[in-house]
Amino acid sequence: MFNHVNMEALPELDCETLPTGRTYITPEGNKYPSITTVLSLLSKDGILAWRKRVGEEAANKISTQAATRGTAVHQLAEDYLNNKEDWSKGAMPANLFSFNQIKPILDKRVNNVWAQEVPLYSDKFMVAGRVDCIAEFDGELTIIDFKTSTRERSDSWNENYYIQGSAYAEMFGERTGIEINQVVILVVTEDGTVQEFVKDKEKYLPMLEESVTEWSRQNETPINIDGDVSSSGLSNNAIG
Repeated sequence: MFNHVNMEALPELDCETLPTGRTYITPEGNKYPSITTVLSLLSKDGILAWRKRVGEEAANKISTQAATRGTAVHQLAEDYLNNKEDWSKGAMPANLFSFNQIKPILDKRVNNVWAQEVPLYSDKFMVAGRVDCIAEFDGELTIIDFKTSTRERSDSWNENYYIQGSAYAEMFGERTGIEINQVVILVVTEDGTVQEFVKDKEKYLPMLEESVTEWSRQNETPINIDGDVSSSGLSNNAIG
């Protein structure tokens, strides 16, 4: 059984999808783009080249299958960490196989779960999102993200994941006053290989800042990374 830490509930955020992507509305009325939307700028060219190479029909099929598998494995992890007795009920065999490769790591190295699938936002970086899991990993409070992949991933392919995890660490710190420095990405491939990537957020905060700045430039949303909104007023801009 995993211990769950009692903490003050974080406010739910309204969300809307705009032509520019998903946008979260904070309790103060500010509209912040999702961190995944912001980081999509970094991989846009590569994705477009891949879709052109394999063809739109094949690309759509592969993307749908990958998204379905990723969502299913993530749900299994969430239910298992929530101590649900029927966590595996109804799971497709392939998805259950994938999760069962990660399960020993959770059993041995994860405990004291602080949050799962909670909305977070940063007034400093002006982004928002929902974090997979915040728990102790090897005794250190950590942002943990579960990923699936068709094959093993090189470290350089995961830069967006590290930036995203670092953003969640900053968001959580702003909302709670509790600092998180460690980001862990657990990847399971279709053949059952598990990869573990452990990172310090500090390396990726400059990259986060650059990504937010580029996002604001491309979407004509003048902002100051220190959290000051230009005269146009971020809370009045529809960004996402």
